[in-house]
Amino acid sequence: MTEHFEHAASDGEERILLVLYATETGNSLDIAERVAREARRRHFHTRVTSMDDYPLAELINEHLVIFVLSTTGAGQEPRPMAPLWNMLLRSDLPNDLFDHLDYAVFGLGDSSYEKFNWAAKKLARRLESLGARHIIERGEGDEQHRLGIDGALDPWMQDLFSTLLAMYPIPNGLAILPSQLLPPARVHLEPVPAQSVVDSTSSASDVPLPHHHFGVLVENKRLTAEDWTQDVRHLSIKFEDDISYAPGDVALLYPQANADDVETLLARLGWHDTADSPIRIRQGLPAHFPAEGENKTTLREVMTKYVDIAAVPRRSFFEWIRHFTSDEQHKEKLEEFCTPEGQEDLYDYVHRVRRTILEVLLEFKSVDIPPDYVFDVFPLMRPRMFSIASSLKMHPKEVQLCIAIVQYRTRLKTPRRGVCTSYLARLPVGTRVQVGFQKGTMRPPDDASTPILCVGPGTGVAPMRALVEERIATGSNRNTLYFGCRSARADQHYADEWAAHEARQALTYRPAFSRDAPSASGLPSSRDRVYVQDVLRHDAQSVWEIIGPRGNGVVYIAGSAGAMPRAVRAALVHSARAGGGLSEDEAQAFLLRLERENRLFEEGWN
Repeated sequence: MTEHFEHAASDGEERILLVLYATETGNSLDIAERVAREARRRHFHTRVTSMDDYPLAELINEHLVIFVLSTTGAGQEPRPMAPLWNMLLRSDLPNDLFDHLDYAVFGLGDSSYEKFNWAAKKLARRLESLGARHIIERGEGDEQHRLGIDGALDPWMQDLFSTLLAMYPIPNGLAILPSQLLPPARVHLEPVPAQSVVDSTSSASDVPLPHHHFGVLVENKRLTAEDWTQDVRHLSIKFEDDISYAPGDVALLYPQANADDVETLLARLGWHDTADSPIRIRQGLPAHFPAEGENKTTLREVMTKYVDIAAVPRRSFFEWIRHFTSDEQHKEKLEEFCTPEGQEDLYDYVHRVRRTILEVLLEFKSVDIPPDYVFDVFPLMRPRMFSIASSLKMHPKEVQLCIAIVQYRTRLKTPRRGVCTSYLARLPVGTRVQVGFQKGTMRPPDDASTPILCVGPGTGVAPMRALVEERIATGSNRNTLYFGCRSARADQHYADEWAAHEARQALTYRPAFSRDAPSASGLPSSRDRVYVQDVLRHDAQSVWEIIGPRGNGVVYIAGSAGAMPRAVRAALVHSARAGGGLSEDEAQAFLLRLERENRLFEEGWN
């Protein structure tokens, strides 16, 4: 085992560092905590806070801030960044507001997308315009790098801390703490006295989180044909109390680990005998956990609901578990994974084959993790976000979702299923589930007479269904939907509903079936395959009538954040040229104007 260290306070008040992060997948949190650990080794008083939990009025009092944030979908900022970003965009802010603030930004992105690290770039530009000073160049992590995000993170962190130590030298009498020292555990687990168990039968999972609701699953129906490879589900959850959401919003669902995997890991860690004994969590409660006094739980419940044992481990996981083995061979290998020189081997061992935390611990059998470190070693089980596929006007006290069940094989031919979607797929009707709601990026036009053009292939149709239902419920019939899938028979989601809306002249429905004959999509048979962008190009004149000056309509695009949105935008440019007679430059400028006027919304996911 490894010796612990405690953070030693310095004399200088100025050695105070705030790390603000915004994440939807947990990656930014992992990096933020890694930055904080390195800062504490250098005796900085360090706080780590999610942007949506930070009191924004306090930012003007900060002197040193590190921002860590991802870019989502088509260049959007992550949702937890929204409050901060909206505050920074206020037009009444003076340009010297942050002239006392030193900052650095590290962004997480994927260079295969057009707006690579867009959120980080926007944040840095806005901070500079308000007088803040960057202390090092912006870091841009790239999932396409051969070492993933770490390829840019390692040199950025070296630059960051050499700069920080030049600005804020370590106080006399102190030195940088060795990386081999074990930081203190985030939490302390304490047994619940027997009398307390008798007095209370409630547990942490019985307490709803703030702004969340408990509902009951009333429908879990497969939308795709039984013989189709892709399993897409329609889920419906009803609530007793009033709920509030709008078209374009997202639902937050909380997955649970597979019970057999939990049992395997509890036995492997030697926690099986105490797995069901009640415990309380003290100090530093993790996210998505009820407040102290309401947090009676068990190790089994923690491993099932609050940490993700099926995640592909990040480098920080190995930085923790190297402390918990006395096997010299294992320790040497784990230490190697934590060095810059060992990143190629780590990538091959973990990321290339999508090896999970459970599988790693089954291989490194000497690793003996103390229970108090459960929230340090294991990543938190984050809520998954799903676009809402219903309107409250049509379905009071109910939310409906359209979800693709994630399943694939790794390079080692090992079958994998998404943690949340596989959990949802096996949920029986009648199950009680906790749901949260978050504002999305799409909104229907205020005027019901304004036409809308929706493009939503695959499960991208979810927010489009919500928009269409909301519009029909308010009496609007100027609704056009372009939907794309492979087969009209096998994966045309909600086909009967679209047909019914068309029959009532409340919807114009234009599907594209890429694996069927082109004639099934109403296009010439000379084409090989037909996608939504092809149908949009075919309909250039009618599309221009919706989005051009005659219609002044609003465009919504949702689905995979890869090539599809770019192809759809190109089809809209083509419509402006073919239908509106604009030049290429004028058509491109027209599309930008749609965005500026909030008449073009795009939501993408990986």
